[in-house]
Amino acid sequence: QVQLVESGGGLVQAGASLRLSCATLGRTTQSVMAWFRQAPGKEREFVSGITWGNGTTAYSDSVKGRFTISRDTARKMTTLQLTSLKPDDTAVYYCAGRNWARGIVISRLVSGYDNWGQGTQVTVSS
Repeated sequence: QVQLVESGGGLVQAGASLRLSCATLGRTTQSVMAWFRQAPGKEREFVSGITWGNGTTAYSDSVKGRFTISRDTARKMTTLQLTSLKPDDTAVYYCAGRNWARGIVISRLVSGYDNWGQGTQVTVSS
């Protein structure tokens, strides 16, 4: 059983930075960790992903160059550093993990992940 717990959201002004963290609880890890976000009235969308083994990363076009994903394998922690935040970044951010049995693929689909955190709110004011 894997449990993902996010932290680090908040209310900031445009141009500010935030750091989101996701702790993986339980005996096992995930092959890929990712961050998704969901704004009111919109579908959940892929933000960034990282492979647990070699740290390969992927980003959506909307956050590339502004957000950075990383993982700490010893602490089983995944971090998303958000910089140059815009009001359009306002959303609930979810941490997601893909089981090893499904292979090492940074999927951009919600269906590509097996475990989800509870979400953390990020609000960016103009």
